[in-house]
Amino acid sequence: MRRFLIMSVLLTGLASAAWAQRVADVKFEPGDFGTMVSGTITGNEYFDYTLGAQAGQEMFADLKVSDTNGNGVIYFNILPPGSDGVAIYNGSIDGNTARIDLPEDGDYTIRVYLMGNDRDTDKTVGYNLDLSIQ
Repeated sequence: MRRFLIMSVLLTGLASAAWAQRVADVKFEPGDFGTMVSGTITGNEYFDYTLGAQAGQEMFADLKVSDTNGNGVIYFNILPPGSDGVAIYNGSIDGNTARIDLPEDGDYTIRVYLMGNDRDTDKTVGYNLDLSIQ
């Protein structure tokens, strides 16, 4: 029984590591108000990009598929500062181009993720995410 419990804990840890969240801070070059980031997402992974902004500024985000071994079903959500996962913009409902007025000061999170068959069958989707704050 003890051997089974240890194996279960190890396998659970490995599964969690395979679907680990990735995080990156987005910084603009001096004088710029935007940048493009690129990456890949596989299966249940998601990638969080954090970006500091002030209330009243406008955030623009546009997500495009660069390559895929599946259907390319990729989206992003925008989460306000301190969010526990609740989004102020949901790409799977509102589309992969957002232009929103930000309600408060702080670090916003742009979460890129897969849905549907691509997520469920561990497909990989490459993307380009254009971000700006004005």
